[in-house]
Amino acid sequence: MDLLEDEPGSNAHEFTVSEISGAVKRSIEDQFGRVRVRGEIGRVSRPSSGHLYFDLKDDRSVLAAITWKGQAAKLSHRPEEGMEVIATGRLTTFPGQSKYQMIVDQIEPAGAGALMAMLEKRRKALAAEGLFDETRKRPLPFLPHVIGVVTSPSGAVIRDILHRLRDRFPTRVLIWPVAVQGEGCAPQVAAAIRGFNALPETGPIPRPDLLIVARGGGSLEDLWGFNEEIVVRAAADSAIPLISAVGHETDTTLIDFAADRRAPTPTAAAEMAVPVRADLAARLAEAGARMTRASALRIDRPRQRLRDLARVLGRPASLTEPARQRFDLWGARLEPALRGLVRTRRQQLQSRPMPAATLRGFTAAKRHGLDRLATRLETASSRRLERRRDRMENFGHRLDASLARVTATTRRAILTQGERLADLTRRLDAAPKRGIQQRREALLRLDRTRLTLGYTETLKRGFAVVHGPNGLITSAEVAAQTPRFEIEFADGRTPARPDTPPKAPKSAPTPQQKSLF
Repeated sequence: MDLLEDEPGSNAHEFTVSEISGAVKRSIEDQFGRVRVRGEIGRVSRPSSGHLYFDLKDDRSVLAAITWKGQAAKLSHRPEEGMEVIATGRLTTFPGQSKYQMIVDQIEPAGAGALMAMLEKRRKALAAEGLFDETRKRPLPFLPHVIGVVTSPSGAVIRDILHRLRDRFPTRVLIWPVAVQGEGCAPQVAAAIRGFNALPETGPIPRPDLLIVARGGGSLEDLWGFNEEIVVRAAADSAIPLISAVGHETDTTLIDFAADRRAPTPTAAAEMAVPVRADLAARLAEAGARMTRASALRIDRPRQRLRDLARVLGRPASLTEPARQRFDLWGARLEPALRGLVRTRRQQLQSRPMPAATLRGFTAAKRHGLDRLATRLETASSRRLERRRDRMENFGHRLDASLARVTATTRRAILTQGERLADLTRRLDAAPKRGIQQRREALLRLDRTRLTLGYTETLKRGFAVVHGPNGLITSAEVAAQTPRFEIEFADGRTPARPDTPPKAPKSAPTPQQKSLF
């Protein structure tokens, strides 16, 4: 329809402003119903209403764009200023300002080059804040009791992780199911990391000692959710040590820089998380043997030292026997020596020549006095000898008593030391056995926990698992389309084949029915 008819003069049709605006709006929307526009984003505005306002521009023109609140939440990539994108939507007009604009409902980067440029820009900005510093990274626990896994519950990744953990060291695993690609990936992964950290340590659900964020390989666009700022900040703020296992070995995402450890694959993350139980048992046995050898050596060395000291000390009687023998020898020589001395002096006195006058002066009484003096001298010598002998015998008795006391004290010290060594021996012998018993009980408790959490225990409670040629069958629709399958009970498997398609249940499961997952 022509807006202006070729009528001369005052017969020309008069349009209102609204009519012109409506005609322009219909024309533009009819001509450009669904378009894809490539350009650079500029002047991004996010008001409190939740709508997104931004510009699409090139080197010559600018196109106003808007994304409504409901559509903005579904965008796979948030518009950022300077980002080159391909926007999909429809053209329309805004009569209130006499301008045309584009209603955008989908945004995708214009090629891998633009994605990589945006990724590098975001990486530098987050690194400048210190989120990737090595000082922030925490060591992984040696043997975590509970491991939290953030991944998709239906993919092969979780099966690989559980299989590897079961082979190396079975432990308790908590799974937080999330979407690993698409629009909801980033907020769900960030919420899972923060949710695990928010669990109380003494609550009904145990708080994990280690987190694993895992996803299989994919393209750059598939892994983009793990490059979002919200995920990186959640990983950096996690108080629980975190392993990033996103993609294959050649894939790199920003969460790898913020995590405490990066694993090339999800299977490698499980290997980093726990040690090998057989290696631990071997190391425990080796440590027990070394402890036993060290305990025996600790006892044998003091025992040998005590024996050496005992040999050096000798017998107590051997210390007194030479002195007693010398005492007897000199005691036997002393009396003859004194008698000989008296006899010699007497002979000298008797043989000394005396003048005649002197000889005459001696009377019989004086001679008798001399004899009596000699007798007194001999008696005094005998008494002195007896006193010396008594003193020597007293010294001998005192020496014997002293040696007996020293011997008894030494014997008591040796016996006390022996009792202490025997007690130490008993304690050292019991310590390795007690430590091994405690570790054996801990391993048995972990094994009982593993059996309790395994699905085989669930089968004993009346549940069953349906195996198809391509894996597990979890729906009646798939079971109806499968020609043959097997049903696993607690005591074995039995083949089955559906004769008629199953009917949909008329009501929801009763509250008593439990889920296999």
